[in-house]
Amino acid sequence: MVFVGRRKKQEIIDLFGKRVSPAKARFFTAVGIDFVPGKREGVWYWDIDGKKLMDCHCNGGVFNLGHRHPEIVQTLKAAMEEVDIGNHHLISEHRASLAEKLAELMPGDINRTVFGVGGGEAIDFAIKLARGHTKRKKIIYAKGGYHGHTGFALAAGDEKYRKPFEPLAPGFVEVPFGDADTLEKVVDEDTAAVLFETIPATLGMPLPPEDFYRRVREICDERGVLMILDEVQTGLGRTGRMWGIEHYNVVPDVIVTAKGLSGGIYPISATCFKEGLDDFMAENPFIHVSTFGGSELGCIVAEKVLEITSRDEFLENVNRMASLLSEGLKNLMEEFEFIEQIRQKGLFIGIKMIEEGYGPLLSLSCYHSGILAVYANNDTSVMQLLPPLIVNEGHVSYIIENLRKALNIASQRTDMLEVIRAVIS
Repeated sequence: MVFVGRRKKQEIIDLFGKRVSPAKARFFTAVGIDFVPGKREGVWYWDIDGKKLMDCHCNGGVFNLGHRHPEIVQTLKAAMEEVDIGNHHLISEHRASLAEKLAELMPGDINRTVFGVGGGEAIDFAIKLARGHTKRKKIIYAKGGYHGHTGFALAAGDEKYRKPFEPLAPGFVEVPFGDADTLEKVVDEDTAAVLFETIPATLGMPLPPEDFYRRVREICDERGVLMILDEVQTGLGRTGRMWGIEHYNVVPDVIVTAKGLSGGIYPISATCFKEGLDDFMAENPFIHVSTFGGSELGCIVAEKVLEITSRDEFLENVNRMASLLSEGLKNLMEEFEFIEQIRQKGLFIGIKMIEEGYGPLLSLSCYHSGILAVYANNDTSVMQLLPPLIVNEGHVSYIIENLRKALNIASQRTDMLEVIRAVIS
């Protein structure tokens, strides 16, 4: 049975525009990206008509292990011979086993897990956890951050996402990312939690000051506030450590992981936290449920993902390839004057340019140069570069060579900046 290429590309685009999202179809047509995924394997994506791209977007880390990783595919196939999604009301061998593995890999004394389907749902539960445990209301988050499109997650996101849906849940207060002095002034006796992406992807990957998270931890400890870190993109080896926060030698109260936990095969997310924070659930253990969260098939897949990403040689490869990429990017920065900064932790990379609009321009230029990469939506002077964590030296050479081609194209098409800004605004 064939599932790819059953329709012609234009027919697919027209049908998508008619039945799914007219606005998305118009957008991609307007910017000249008519890519419809067909074959996908390892680090590569093929358009349904055969155009080949290296996936350096990875859907924000969903494809950390590349597309259709053979161990993950085989695990899912084998699991389907025995189990289905399970019943979320009941005790589950597979949720218990995955939670145990997460506890082993978490920093410090984070040792308990509640599962969900996606990152937004997992963030929603983290906020429920903070409010339920502390009996307080205020949630402090970073301006320009992004945590998902569901209820509480949306309230803790950038205005462009939440404004059309107001009024949202009250009690959310934004502060500049990386500014511990402002945070200290805002945290008060009604604050339940502070919520940050360890390195905010949609804000353009700004790296926090080295002492920022140490100070966040101190402020939280002084005032009885939970420290929640969104590691949906920075977790699972992306930064060269299992969890991004490990670079800063701090243990939060809650870590949220998703995207890459799926292996790109079966959706699952996890809110991991210190024992005792769910004390309010003792009276009613069904106060929070998720029908498909922690499905037994998903748990089996996620456990294999954790097995792969926790291997010594896996993280060694991430750091070795990150070092090679860093050298190549430094050379490109010297070559192209409109590159202002390279922001990098492991294979979590933001290319910061001199003004708004350059991110989309470079993304479009990359598309025509054999690389799929996407700009940071909350800072369009930045293009995100998230290659799969399984890249090798040949792949790194490909990225640098074709990124140079894309930068050359972008340098010659600055006349498109105003058009691009109009399209994305």
